[in-house]
Amino acid sequence: MQTTDKTAKEIFFDVMANPQRVPFGFGKKAVLVNVDPQKAYTRTDLYKTAYETDPRQLEYVNALAERFRRLGWPVVWTHVAFLDSAEDAGVWGTRTDTPDSLQNIKYGSDRAAFDERVNIDYDRDVVYTKRMPSAFFETPLQSLLVWHQVDTVIVTGGSTSGCIRATAVESLSRGYRTIVPEECVADKHESYHYANLTDLHLKYADVVKVQSALDWLDQQAAEKA
Repeated sequence: MQTTDKTAKEIFFDVMANPQRVPFGFGKKAVLVNVDPQKAYTRTDLYKTAYETDPRQLEYVNALAERFRRLGWPVVWTHVAFLDSAEDAGVWGTRTDTPDSLQNIKYGSDRAAFDERVNIDYDRDVVYTKRMPSAFFETPLQSLLVWHQVDTVIVTGGSTSGCIRATAVESLSRGYRTIVPEECVADKHESYHYANLTDLHLKYADVVKVQSALDWLDQQAAEKA
């Protein structure tokens, strides 16, 4: 095992500066999967479970979603919510039991509601309620991707070390090119955030600047025009 005195953030920037890493790259058609941009995790002014890494995160997510809609490509939003009994949280909901606990994000609650800053087009976007970390787990996401014949999954949201990581790993496992725009994901602590971005970039996904994703989408639109 290698040891170092560098922080997780420093290691991440070292890895990103390494031109030898071969990217998976963008494919021909993508889906945008926005993982849990709900108040429990985004409204730092309301809930101590919330976090913010880049203050423009949701602005960037909205910009991506707008471009996807122009292309006629699928936009997916997920959020977490559980029954009053919390039985659908399973063992995941057994470690703590406070008002802030995961399993106490109830259907119809303010914590389960999407952040008002995200622009969801309820006439065409897809909204899934999930109960476990991955956006694929026991949701219709895989069927949606097959229907749309996508080969690339762009993942945003939070947390980097939790639901983003789980979604990205499962995305790659299902054979999709997986893209994580750096400014579009967030976590509670920079150590978790950057350590997981590093691991994702080295193994499971391409961690890119959001502008790279926006430029690629603009290029697709220009080619279709």
